[in-house]
Amino acid sequence: MGMLHAEIELLNPRDRHIRSVRVKALVDTGAWHLCVPEHIAIQLGLEELYKREVTTADGKKHLVPYKGPIEVKFENRACFTGALVLGDTVLLGAVPMEDLDVVVSPARQTLMVNPDSPNIATSIVMRALYTDRAHRPRLFRTHAVTKSGMGLPGNVRQLGQADRDLGKTALLQR
Repeated sequence: MGMLHAEIELLNPRDRHIRSVRVKALVDTGAWHLCVPEHIAIQLGLEELYKREVTTADGKKHLVPYKGPIEVKFENRACFTGALVLGDTVLLGAVPMEDLDVVVSPARQTLMVNPDSPNIATSIVMRALYTDRAHRPRLFRTHAVTKSGMGLPGNVRQLGQADRDLGKTALLQR
């Protein structure tokens, strides 16, 4: 597919007097985080929150500053995140892309607002009950769910669309 770039706007939500920065970001679904060069972090006046060890594409490990918070805007979407400070270009990773509810269109070679929710960003979370080993109902905290139900305890299954449509919180067992 080649390299994909998108125009995004970066802001410091702690200081609205600092001008936002519009950048052309490399869109990388294989990376997790937002990465910004040092000069962008300085321009936005981002505070270092802590250091984080990262592994780059070449397999090398680096200790880099994690700064934030930072607000990311794309079209009619916005999210808050932190940024790893490294490299010489802005890189938009999967975590902020999920939060923005945007998708990569291979056919158009663009980053675009999720066509299933064009007006407002959506997220998938659910609250469900499950039973413990003694078959007592327990509340399962709000948890992101994939379509396959991955990441759920073994005795919890994903709610079906009909359950969600009715707004039910159901006792779920396999």
